[in-house]
Amino acid sequence: MSQRGFHRPSDAWVGDVIPWQEDGAFHLLYLHESRRVPKTGMPWHRVITENLVDFHETGESLPSGGADAADFNVYTGSIVLDDDGVHHVFYTGQNPDRRGTDGQPLQLVMHATSSDGMRSWDKLPADTFGATAGYETADWRDPFVFRDPDSGLWRMLITARHSDGPERRRGVIAQCTSPDLSSWEAAEPFWDPRRYIAHECPEVFQWGEWWYLVYSEFSESFTTRYRMSRSLDGPWLTPDHDTLDGRAYYAAKSAERDGRRLFFGWIASREGAHDAGAWQWAGTMAVLEAEQRVDGTLSFHPAAELRETFAAGTDALPPGTVLDAPDGYVAVVSPADVPSSFRLVARFDISEHTGECGVLVRASDDGDTGYVFRLEPRRDRLVFDRWPRTRTGTEQWQISGDVPHAVELERHCDLAPGIHELEVIIDGDLCVATVDDAVVLSTRLYDLPSGRVGAFTGEGSTTVEAFTLAPRVDLEDADDRVIRERPLRELLTVPVPS
Repeated sequence: MSQRGFHRPSDAWVGDVIPWQEDGAFHLLYLHESRRVPKTGMPWHRVITENLVDFHETGESLPSGGADAADFNVYTGSIVLDDDGVHHVFYTGQNPDRRGTDGQPLQLVMHATSSDGMRSWDKLPADTFGATAGYETADWRDPFVFRDPDSGLWRMLITARHSDGPERRRGVIAQCTSPDLSSWEAAEPFWDPRRYIAHECPEVFQWGEWWYLVYSEFSESFTTRYRMSRSLDGPWLTPDHDTLDGRAYYAAKSAERDGRRLFFGWIASREGAHDAGAWQWAGTMAVLEAEQRVDGTLSFHPAAELRETFAAGTDALPPGTVLDAPDGYVAVVSPADVPSSFRLVARFDISEHTGECGVLVRASDDGDTGYVFRLEPRRDRLVFDRWPRTRTGTEQWQISGDVPHAVELERHCDLAPGIHELEVIIDGDLCVATVDDAVVLSTRLYDLPSGRVGAFTGEGSTTVEAFTLAPRVDLEDADDRVIRERPLRELLTVPVPS
């Protein structure tokens, strides 16, 4: 795919990403979802990037074990490097034809090593193990391995479920420990809130004085969350706003480079490539960067490298435009259609008691149809909407008008009166919106491929301080702002440890 800053293989979709940073390069192993029927087994593929916008495919990395193998499907895991320079990968093996004692498809933790810089992997079937006592055999996945800085032991976090308790509240992050990355012993649960169905793709990392636990859940919401603690052993605190993004961005895991914390997840596709289609598992890889606030909480925004793939912005609407509608609605729209890929930055001065304001994209010339990113100061939130909505019948009222916005595509943000900035990056059917460089909402835009941009206000007054549009820079014309990468052959040529 040609969408710089995002990645999807030409013949498949990106599932959960297993990021690893080494010598300045990000090695992004991912679940390669072909959506073929019948299923042929899921492998891991790998892409490499240095600049976070150009992704180089290296092909299959960790293959399916085959139709009869325990790892017919190679599901999520993690990578560590031992003291001898050998890379270890721990992953989930699953075969729908193999059943656990509970009658469900068995999940196993499996192990492989690489001595050639992750170009190839040797599987170690003798190190395979399943759920320990007290856990369901069908949920034993997504092993995340790290070295405990105090004890020196290796610790493994595992997505698991208790074998008893309320069906929707059995989720637990189980834990095992090892002195040698080969033999593992059960330990007390790492985190046991009895809160969700499961806590997928867990990871922990330290940043300054804080530890962070990141996981993805699909109980009340389908989203990636985080917790924070002063100690690796907890207690784990819930920040007021604990999500990275909305419904469309899932299974995000992170890697660090030069003090920056980058998260790699996927923006889900929709069935039938249609705005009303059901969300699908897997999609297009996207990168978010975290910032640590003084109190330890995290904010999120697109990486600067993505923003730098766009040209300097020019005014799409006159700065200083006042949108005043104390008891109504007013919109102003650009005079012409905009490109299929662009970066829009709108800076609003929102007056007190304003009900709503925001941005229209791919809109009609009168602003009546299009996609809507709506700031709602009274509710302190950003929501995504679209018009026309789905029709449920032939009569005027038979539309999805009782749904105030796209379900699960809403984000809390502090919208006190004053200046706020709304950035919208669109590249084909991909869209990432950010409020005040801190709150992100990703989604897909399928049904309206073109149109204009605009600004609006409802029941209040807003001054458009700035409203700039920046088209995508052609790769051939990119200037020195874009970080250049080493040739791929250099990234793949890693010395074998002696």
